[in-house]
Amino acid sequence: MKTHLALLRGINVSGHNLMKMEALKAMLENLGFQNVRTYLQSGNVFVDSEEEASKIGFIMKQEIFKVFGHEVPIVMITKENLESCFANNSFLKEKDIDTKRLYVAFVSMALKKENINDLKISQFKPDEASIDENRIFIKYAVGAGKTRFDQKYIEKKLNVTATIRNWNTVTNLLKMYSE
Repeated sequence: MKTHLALLRGINVSGHNLMKMEALKAMLENLGFQNVRTYLQSGNVFVDSEEEASKIGFIMKQEIFKVFGHEVPIVMITKENLESCFANNSFLKEKDIDTKRLYVAFVSMALKKENINDLKISQFKPDEASIDENRIFIKYAVGAGKTRFDQKYIEKKLNVTATIRNWNTVTNLLKMYSE
């Protein structure tokens, strides 16, 4: 049995795609997933299963639509992917970095370093970003709620599914992988 992390995009945000985590957990347990755990109300879900990650994401997406009526994109994340966030986030190397300004956009496919040009991040200065495989590390100058460099923009420019988590959440999700 392997532990999988599903990041559900856009649930319980500003009154949209409302979903109680207890109901989501019960639905996933009824599907046969083991050791179902959630973190916060924003769609961070761990399950244990013999199935491959892509199949788990597909099953979850279909069942969420059937049960809750929401079309919810899902990005599956491995423990190694989360560990790479700590090894490859160049913003962590900055002196006196305020981690409250750090975010990670997890995307549905591997990106190339050249994709940073497609994002045209310079038009969002002083926000900064860098690409590493299927992650975009973001440092917001003012805050995530005050920028146009968001998940919708990333999805449109790169033609991917993306979901963004703050650094505190990324840190806690990695801890939960080990529990």
